[in-house]
Amino acid sequence: MSEFEDKDKDKNKDQQKNLKHKNAMEKQKTQVDQRIEEASTERGVAVLLTGNGKGKSSSAFGMVMRALGYGQKVAVVQFIKGVQLSGEEIYLRDHCPQVEFYQMGTGFTWDTQDRSGDIAAATKTWAFAKPLLANPAIDLVVLDELTYMLAYEYLEQSEIIETIQQRPPQQSVVVTGRGGGAALRDVMDTVSEVKDIKHAFKAGIKARKGVDY
Repeated sequence: MSEFEDKDKDKNKDQQKNLKHKNAMEKQKTQVDQRIEEASTERGVAVLLTGNGKGKSSSAFGMVMRALGYGQKVAVVQFIKGVQLSGEEIYLRDHCPQVEFYQMGTGFTWDTQDRSGDIAAATKTWAFAKPLLANPAIDLVVLDELTYMLAYEYLEQSEIIETIQQRPPQQSVVVTGRGGGAALRDVMDTVSEVKDIKHAFKAGIKARKGVDY
């Protein structure tokens, strides 16, 4: 086979690949356009970020940055965390004073080892969060690590679910943390599970500032 014939053969293969790709993308675009057209309801969404993998809170704070980019009003309530400074806390306090920000401030439950104290702190934190979920001026509320409050039965599940369901129609809420139970998953519009496949900490690598906290 001559050099020209080889080039023609390669050209034909490329043309076939391009045509196959074009047909596949046309089909995909049709499906996407159809879904966009069918999604006609305009309201806030409830998102649950769960699973045993890393990145749930990071994803939630990504939504915070996204909402702020559109000039939206945002509130963040963190359960469990609060003893050790985190990068997101530092940034929001220094650069985003318009964000309502509240932390339970007791640290992790395995550090406190004080159930009654944790329940009292959780109740106080929920008392701050609940009015935010009733305020139509707030576009996005992040309830970081809230699922642990349900798993340890620090807060009443039915009240939390009812409050999420009865929030203003245009308000979105993001809940993070492992588990949370089937009842919470059922009332959320979007549920994403972060799976732990591999984690540096399990290999003895220390948590990294700017990556892990």
